[in-house]
Amino acid sequence: MVGEFHCELCGRLVHEVTKHHLIPQTRHSNKKNKKDFDRTEVKTRVAWICKPCHKQIHAILTEKQMERDYNTLESLKNQEEIAKFIDWIKDKPADAHVVVRRVNSKKK
Repeated sequence: MVGEFHCELCGRLVHEVTKHHLIPQTRHSNKKNKKDFDRTEVKTRVAWICKPCHKQIHAILTEKQMERDYNTLESLKNQEEIAKFIDWIKDKPADAHVVVRRVNSKKK
């Protein structure tokens, strides 16, 4: 969405936010997912976040990790690497150029 929005993760006022599925779409047909989450919930549990935060999440966590351990905004904010990133980016201007690098320890 384009306009003026607050990123739900870092809290910055930005010009564009993207929809992040807290329960990744690729995991919706997984047996554990079907057991743990209501069908409506998997489709509607989303967060509106800025592009740098969105890229950082996907650089650090696998979709399986997101589904099982980090499927709420609160749990994402408490993840160590993401918390460091939030602390770093929260004071950056909305138009700051941010390069996100994939973490080597990311395991699938």
